Amino acid sequence: MYKILVIEDNPDIVANIYAFFEPKGFELDNAHNGYSGLTLASNNRYDVILLDVMLPGMDGTQLCKKLREELHDKTPVLMLTARDTILDKVAGFDSGADDYLVKPFSLVELECRIKALIRRTEDDHFAHSIAVGALSLNNSEHTIMRDGQSLKLTPTGFKILHILMSAAPRVVSKTEIEEKVWGLDIPSSDALRTHMHSVRAQVDKPFDTPMIVTVPGVGYQVVDPNKSASA
Repeated sequence: MYKILVIEDNPDIVANIYAFFEPKGFELDNAHNGYSGLTLASNNRYDVILLDVMLPGMDGTQLCKKLREELHDKTPVLMLTARDTILDKVAGFDSGADDYLVKPFSLVELECRIKALIRRTEDDHFAHSIAVGALSLNNSEHTIMRDGQSLKLTPTGFKILHILMSAAPRVVSKTEIEEKVWGLDIPSSDALRTHMHSVRAQVDKPFDTPMIVTVPGVGYQVVDPNKSASA
């Protein structure tokens, strides 16, 4: 499930965004002014921020600059505005925005742009090493380690584990994993479950505590058992 922060003061636009995205499984938060939006962005993790330019208190370009320069927040920002001149767009991008959508806009196009920003972020993450507790994955060397022990996975298993670790501790839905691994050409209804069994045989079975958790009816997540124990 992806989480989106909507910083927009127009209640009709907010209502339309919620009505369109919530049934698709997106989780949304809303702020009606720049200051509350900055607070939510600094205290929570989001996959994308939808940011109106004309906001009360602090406008969108000021807010975006604070996110980038003061908070060093790299969350993708998509600006929503009625201003459509080249200078307006340049100001938006100069403040740190990743994309720019002029009002009125199609919700279908908004969804496409959001998904493109998320994919771009995930592609960037794929180039780096990832660690969750004692579990580490190095994409360039195609290696996986847990507690100093080398693990061996199939290419598909490696990709599944990378998806889960990149999102950790977020729960990743079965549909999201299948789309990222196979696209529209999913081998069978049991393909993911079969691969998950193999991944768990390597990542969890030889160790005392599991790191891959099934969330019934939702999907899977990778957790750090030490953090879970201390929470």
